[in-house]
Amino acid sequence: MPWTKGDYPDSLKNFEPRTRNKAVEIANALLEDGYEEGRAIAIATSQAKEWAEDHPDSSRKAKQKRKREEDNNNLHVLPFDGKWAVKAEGADEPELVVDTKAKAVKEALKLASEDNLSAIIHREDGTIQTSHNYK
Repeated sequence: MPWTKGDYPDSLKNFEPRTRNKAVEIANALLEDGYEEGRAIAIATSQAKEWAEDHPDSSRKAKQKRKREEDNNNLHVLPFDGKWAVKAEGADEPELVVDTKAKAVKEALKLASEDNLSAIIHREDGTIQTSHNYK
C-alpha cells in the first residue's frame, strides 16, 4: 500500500515533516521494488534519518530557528513602522512583520513554544505588557 504525506505509518508520526516525507518517498520506492511493508518502513526510516543529517534544512525559517536555539534568545513583539514585528533579542532585523498585534503575538507564542524560549509582548509605547516563558 503506497503512503502519502497525510497517510503514513504510525512509526513516522514523530518525525519532522521534511524527514517523514523523505521516508515515505523511500518506502514507496522500496514497495515498488517488491520489499515487504515492514522491511520497507525500517529501511526507509534509517535512510531518511541519514538523509536529513546530510541535507540540513537551509530555508530562511530553519536558519532563524537554529540561530534562536543557539543564542537562546527571547522573542519580542514590538511596534514596527505602523505594524507589528516579531524580533529575536539582539537581532538586527525582525523575523516577521504583520498588520496586527494579535497576529504577531500568535506567531511569537508559537515560535517560542517550539523553540523553548520566552515571548515578551510590548505595548505600542515599547513598555513590556506581558511575557510567556516556554524555557
